[in-house]
Amino acid sequence: MKHLAILGSTGSIGKSALDIVKLHPDRFNVRVLTAASNVSLLCRQIETFEPDLVAVIDEQIAGLLAEHLKNRYCPEIVYGQEGYQDAAAYDQADTVLLAMVGAAGLLPALAAIDAKKKIALANKETLVMAGELVMQRARENQVDILPVDSEHSAIFQCLQGQQDKDMTRVFLTASGGPFRNTGQTAFKDLKPADALNHPTWDMGSKITIDSATLMNKGLEVIEAVHLFDLSPSQIEVVIHPQSIVHSMVGFRDGSIIAQMGEPDMKAAISYALSYPHRLDIQVQFPDFFALQSLRFEKPDTTRFPSLTFAFEACTKKGTLPAVMNAANEVAVSAFLGHTIGFPDIFSIISHCMEQHRLIDNPDLSSIIEADQWARETAVAMIES
Repeated sequence: MKHLAILGSTGSIGKSALDIVKLHPDRFNVRVLTAASNVSLLCRQIETFEPDLVAVIDEQIAGLLAEHLKNRYCPEIVYGQEGYQDAAAYDQADTVLLAMVGAAGLLPALAAIDAKKKIALANKETLVMAGELVMQRARENQVDILPVDSEHSAIFQCLQGQQDKDMTRVFLTASGGPFRNTGQTAFKDLKPADALNHPTWDMGSKITIDSATLMNKGLEVIEAVHLFDLSPSQIEVVIHPQSIVHSMVGFRDGSIIAQMGEPDMKAAISYALSYPHRLDIQVQFPDFFALQSLRFEKPDTTRFPSLTFAFEACTKKGTLPAVMNAANEVAVSAFLGHTIGFPDIFSIISHCMEQHRLIDNPDLSSIIEADQWARETAVAMIES
């Protein structure tokens, strides 16, 4: 029996993880849930899974949650960044699914590592911002970090039974998003509703916009560098519109191993939670006869410069990845709020990266300061 802390339980990854728990109650017990402010859904999750501890974004939401749970089962409720860190380090949980969105996941991730929890990592921003620091902390605490992103789970699965020294290249696949065939001149007229209409995956709003800009793939490049101890030159991004091949690993003898499956995050989530075992999660095999063929294309970095930003950031290292990530978070939020246009996302990220004074080998405080600087710079650009 694994005792789970699910950080980000009301998001798409958290909800899928809880579906897996329902299918296998003999294997999993939910001890901790965290959310931001979706009180109604969180209440239903609390009623179903009866966790010991729940964390929310602030005191006001905590009070609202307690009011909703009056005369019903009510766990201990904590809030804020300290509450999320307490949830990540909760002593009765042994496995932490980090499914929070954005930079907010970094400090809880470090708290879970320091508490020597097994980590199922869906929050790629943790490694984008502070990959070297996080992986070093994990090694010192002998903590396993298992990937939940479908692409990194695919790489992890392809490496089972292989020797790391034989791996020479990783092929990260990307669907290409909803604008794969959209001309650049049309970008200025794109609306959030257009970008949220993903052709193959069902994801939260932030990651769906990141997929539309290809920034999601850029973030995954940086994540792969840290998870698998790669150089940026060993990673190639491949557009694969059907999203059946989740990623591939190339070996020095010219062999390539690919991991395939339906575009359903439950497979990657369940593998991270149950590793080294595989569970029946009621996901079907692809219908290859209906597919007939699998297509692969080169990414267009002229229309989608996010990949260029990401390779620059993970090559120069230091605080630049944190700046890129923070600028992207602010820009995506502004686009979703109809404050800026789709092409402005790229302009804001580029501006922040160009203006930033890089700090090599940063400590945690320097990374957080760089993150805050980028947010302020991005906001100032939007307001101007």
